[in-house]
Amino acid sequence: MKWQLQASHWSYYQQLMRLDKPIGTYLLLWPTGWALWLASGGVPDLPLIAVFAIGVLLMRSAGCVINDYADRGFDGAVERTKNRPLAAGLVSPAEALQLFAVLVLLSASLLLWLDWQTVLLAPVALALAACYPLMKRVTQLPQVVLGAAFSWGMVMSFMAVQGQLPLLCWLLYGANLCWTVAYDTFYAMVDQADDEKIGVKSSARFFGRYTLWAIALLQLSMLALLEWAGAIAGLGQPFSIALLLTLVCFFYQHRLARQGRDGCFRAFLHNHYVGAIIFIGIALSLPQ
Repeated sequence: MKWQLQASHWSYYQQLMRLDKPIGTYLLLWPTGWALWLASGGVPDLPLIAVFAIGVLLMRSAGCVINDYADRGFDGAVERTKNRPLAAGLVSPAEALQLFAVLVLLSASLLLWLDWQTVLLAPVALALAACYPLMKRVTQLPQVVLGAAFSWGMVMSFMAVQGQLPLLCWLLYGANLCWTVAYDTFYAMVDQADDEKIGVKSSARFFGRYTLWAIALLQLSMLALLEWAGAIAGLGQPFSIALLLTLVCFFYQHRLARQGRDGCFRAFLHNHYVGAIIFIGIALSLPQ
């Protein structure tokens, strides 16, 4: 394939990678931080923090690019996505694929700083990121695959720090999976009418009129799993306060979601604060 990436298209590539919309990076970074701090029993080594932070940015960017490539035939019919670079014809599909390849190669280079057990887990992250866009045509719950992808950095974090995957790791994984499905269902509610027209599947379409109840159940499941994880890790009062504040945040999100599409989108964005609150609760509960 001929090299097609062009410096003059950098602003379009930024949009493809969502560098102008960092919410997805935050939602991927916070849980990875939870896992790194808990696996380390305190503040992790700075090089490890850097490797995982850069990896989060690169893999989230790669995931956005391949998502837009897969959805290039649909995005033009959706109000929220019709002006994306691929849908608008501002970049070619070949450019998107080459950008995806560059981002994956840069991510792979970070593995040089990790042990071989963690390296063996990396292909799973790539497979989940690459297959998620296709799940919207296959399953009614593509958000579950997104949750699996967004949680895999936690598994790699534990392996990188401890060389094993204890129960604590999987409790965090389950909690984050539930949380991801919950907040991405808010996101899916924004596009529900357009998705029905073009035949794209989503959790919002699957749950229908029970969508907010389903989100609430997922959020409570997340809190229950985090409470269990906190008990195993011996986390103290700051973590308990963080979980209580998270519950308040969830009530606020449901209030927003009842205000229509714009409210659902604001509820989705609000989860950045949830991730931050939980991270602070974990960090304050561990040795400094």
